[in-house]
Amino acid sequence: MNRRDLLVLAAGLAVAAWLVVRAGYGSLPTLRWWLPVPLGVLALAEVLGARTLRARLAAQRDRRPPAERSSAPVRPVEPMLVARLAVLAQASAYVGAAFVGIWVGVLLYVGPAVSRLQTAGSDTVTGVVGVACSAALVAAALWLESICRIPPGPDDETPQADPVA
Repeated sequence: MNRRDLLVLAAGLAVAAWLVVRAGYGSLPTLRWWLPVPLGVLALAEVLGARTLRARLAAQRDRRPPAERSSAPVRPVEPMLVARLAVLAQASAYVGAAFVGIWVGVLLYVGPAVSRLQTAGSDTVTGVVGVACSAALVAAALWLESICRIPPGPDDETPQADPVA
């Protein structure tokens, strides 16, 4: 996944969200601090899944005898599970980047307005929680995606650069 695409998505949605919030802030419903928390819960689930998958893949790659492993036996990893987790990671990274942009756009409007608007203080807290949870989702998704990559084998050649003519 190209991280530049995630940055462009976040930046574009930050500008769009700022314009929307600027145009209709008074008519928006109150932003509660817990609104972005599901993104944080998803990030936590992906971190836990990534840790488990990394441990299972490491144990499978090591091919150690069962007596040397930890007390719990490690089940083999299904290739389709890894493929599904890779797709989940890519989708989560895009969703997280989109929400980072949206919450940054909200913060760009409500942050400077804290002194003059009564509800801007609580909306700023919601925006900070939103950026934190969304950024955590992006980080967890990128980590999960990196774990799902197939490492190069000992027989794989490193690509040689073509000579310049």
